[in-house]
Amino acid sequence: MDTKDIIYELRCKNNMTQDVLAEKVLVTRQAVSRWEKGETVPNTDTLKLLSKLFDVSINTLLGSPRPLVCQCCGMPLEDAIISHDEDGSLNEDYCKWCYADGTYTYSDMDDLIDTCIVHMIGEDFTEEQARTYMKDLLPKLSYWKNFDELSDNGEFESLKKQLIKEINDLHIEGMPELDKLNALVGEYVNLAYPLPSGQSIKFLNPQTTYLGNQLESLTETARCFGVLANADFIMVSTYGTEGSEPELLLYKKR
Repeated sequence: MDTKDIIYELRCKNNMTQDVLAEKVLVTRQAVSRWEKGETVPNTDTLKLLSKLFDVSINTLLGSPRPLVCQCCGMPLEDAIISHDEDGSLNEDYCKWCYADGTYTYSDMDDLIDTCIVHMIGEDFTEEQARTYMKDLLPKLSYWKNFDELSDNGEFESLKKQLIKEINDLHIEGMPELDKLNALVGEYVNLAYPLPSGQSIKFLNPQTTYLGNQLESLTETARCFGVLANADFIMVSTYGTEGSEPELLLYKKR
């Protein structure tokens, strides 16, 4: 699709008139009209505003002229999994699992490889092939090439270690000791927990990246513990196969 068609489609999808869109991105209605006729294209600053407004990448607004790849893990990027900066704008260099609201979530290449190969093993890769592929790929990506400049001197790793200690210190019955926290996007782990009133509630922001892990219960067959946390809270739940029958065990502010 051309930029003119993409802007028109996004405007209509969000139930905006040309006047409303113009006001939100600080241009005239005539400018919006010219974009949608294909007479002009928004300048760089306006593309940034449109990207943030519609939560789509500038690449998408321009008709996807180049393939986007996460510069930390190598995953092909689509709008739904592109990361965000602290100001809410999309960062087209990373996926939500590798970069969250201005924070890089991996500082150990081997740790990232261990996380990725679990999802790669199958028809296309054996574990050995997946590990070899990732060891060859990652050093070529900009995050790892510029790691000394981009890393936070271990601050995020320190947070993960502190969270792991706090979670293990809870001594939850039947839950094995936690030794690792991975980046998890809220949309994929946002279970609806039943309340005594009969209603269900979700606690997570679908667009936010959290730290978490899944652990098999030591006492109940076919049930798992789900651990989620960030700098503000710790949440522990239990559930069955594919998240069935979820039960919230603990929600603790830090």
